[in-house]
Amino acid sequence: MDFLNSLSGKDKEQSATAQTQQSSGGGFMDKINGSLGGGQSGEKKEDGLDKGVDWVQEHVFKQGAQTNESAFEQAKDEQMSDAIRRQYKNATGKDFPISDK
Repeated sequence: MDFLNSLSGKDKEQSATAQTQQSSGGGFMDKINGSLGGGQSGEKKEDGLDKGVDWVQEHVFKQGAQTNESAFEQAKDEQMSDAIRRQYKNATGKDFPISDK
């Protein structure tokens, strides 16, 4: 069936439609997500450890791009980085070298 779709050009049409829908943004839900700390504006506020957690999720666990996460995903990442900071302090007695934002 994919072969037939590629011959008819439907594959390209569907791909172009999906790209347009993903890049359009700016909708009501995007504004709510942004106000809750998600989206691109939330990504700018991450500290180095949060970015490290994102890198591991993207490259080690293959969870896809972490550049435009929802507020829920960013809160989950913050919980992970806080747990890492606590465990580091318990193990070494010192604060984690990257300060929390």
